[in-house]
Amino acid sequence: MTPQAVLAQPFTLPNGQVIKNRLFKSAMSEALSDRSGHANAELARLYGAWADGGMGLCITGNVMIDKRALGEPGNVIIEDESQLPALKAWAQAATRNGTQCWVQLNHPGKQAPKGLNKETVSPSAVPFRADMKMLFATPRELTDAEIRGLIQRYAHAAAIVKKAGFTGVQIHGAHGYLVSQFLSPHHNRRTDDWGGTPEKRRRFVLEVYRAMRDQVGHDFAIGIKLNSADFQRGGFTEEESLDTIRALSDAGIDLIEISGGTYEAPAMTGVKASKEPVKDSTRQREAYFLVFAEKARQAVKTPLVVTGGFRSAQGMAEAITSGAVDFVGLARALAIEPDVANRLLAGQMPREQVRPIKTGIGAIDKTGMMEVSWYTGQLKRIGKGEAPKPSESALWVFIKLMAKQAGLGRKKAPTRLRAN
Repeated sequence: MTPQAVLAQPFTLPNGQVIKNRLFKSAMSEALSDRSGHANAELARLYGAWADGGMGLCITGNVMIDKRALGEPGNVIIEDESQLPALKAWAQAATRNGTQCWVQLNHPGKQAPKGLNKETVSPSAVPFRADMKMLFATPRELTDAEIRGLIQRYAHAAAIVKKAGFTGVQIHGAHGYLVSQFLSPHHNRRTDDWGGTPEKRRRFVLEVYRAMRDQVGHDFAIGIKLNSADFQRGGFTEEESLDTIRALSDAGIDLIEISGGTYEAPAMTGVKASKEPVKDSTRQREAYFLVFAEKARQAVKTPLVVTGGFRSAQGMAEAITSGAVDFVGLARALAIEPDVANRLLAGQMPREQVRPIKTGIGAIDKTGMMEVSWYTGQLKRIGKGEAPKPSESALWVFIKLMAKQAGLGRKKAPTRLRAN
């Protein structure tokens, strides 16, 4: 089969839902909500562009389950049905052309910049490393009652997502957010029923999944984005990740997206936690987490997807035909070329190539924050009905961002440079 023929194959999930092709749009932060955290026409226009562009399955950016716990300014928040009409409009645009669209539900836990929320919470009161303490506060430890309340918030939000017309939800269990914090022995140092052993650290995510399933039934898709590892000393390991994958598979999860890293070790952006050189065989295979996906495939039959590092239709097709994954994830490419899926499925090369976003300022580039801000700016252009601007200067975007932050800082509600 040609690469485009492999990518064009439909796939049936365990719950019976059919995804029309193997191209999976991974979550990117859009930061496009209004001041109340409601969805709007810009989000509908953005996701409509990707639906028309040929994607099989789109995952939204962070949608928060608690207005007191934002990950960044501009997050959509789902706590009740007050914005159901706007959510329905978003879902209608995102699911046209036979595209499936799932809402990624999230809580940042400790991983929210200072000044954004009244406080941050986490399984345990573990501070960030020294060079990040200026941006992130030490969190307060959650109580047992608060943990149980958060589980119900996830479930209630999932029920509203289904009512709005989306075709599934994804639990954000990666990249150092709350679910990831519960799984990590570095962030979760509890000794009660929610921590102390790998089984107890897994309890939170399993309870979230079960509560969601009770609310949405078995015909509605529930997936998860999960770290292969945290790439932090004392953090979530590959062995614990594989055990978590087995537990979620046994529970009935429909799809697992494999990623890795946290704000403190951003492996999901391609930044290596180790100084060891990248093996040539790994570089040739393109995807960041494909080796781990092969281990996961040996452990479970649950559908798998890997995002990050794919550069060609050939590399994507090889990942699928190898049996390691069932879908290939795209993200940044879609911010600069919304219809890249149609081109790949037609056997054509992408018009644009994803490139590192560098300002030339070492302290800023090391954090990877401009990777988020620059691409978020491209998403905003698409949401406004404008064409992306792949050649836009990262330094110029940084200058504009700093000017905006300085202006906001003179008002009553300051915000900070955000990361994701």
